[in-house]
Amino acid sequence: MSNRRESRELVLQALYSKEISDNETAGIFSDWIKPKLETSEEIHFAEKLFYQTVEHRTECDSQIIKQLKNYELNRLALIDKLILRMAIVEFLHFEDIPVKVTINEAIDLAKKFSTSKSGNFVNGILDAISKELKENNKLHKTGRGSIEISF
Repeated sequence: MSNRRESRELVLQALYSKEISDNETAGIFSDWIKPKLETSEEIHFAEKLFYQTVEHRTECDSQIIKQLKNYELNRLALIDKLILRMAIVEFLHFEDIPVKVTINEAIDLAKKFSTSKSGNFVNGILDAISKELKENNKLHKTGRGSIEISF
């Protein structure tokens, strides 16, 4: 398991905890995520992903809503919604992570933590969002993140 994959899994679990409880964001991070990671790089990545996902929740949800056809955001499985938010944050705020890596990581999270159909659903929504962001020049990738990866 990659260090970032473990960090993403912990962030997803922490976001779920945040969503269903009244616990403070800082407390969730310091109690749930930070003690389970070993390196400062892992902690920094998880901290940025967690806080950015919480901070940009509304922006992420508006991106998701645009892609939902005959469906409402509040009807989405909570885990799927959280995975989509995390991926959108990676698209917009992690310039060094290629879009395809983000999408593949989100699909893997959906397969592991959600329903059997979630991987395909997450893939379709994120593919559409990434194309729209690219068309509107809102996808700014640099360094390793700008490399198109094919699988």
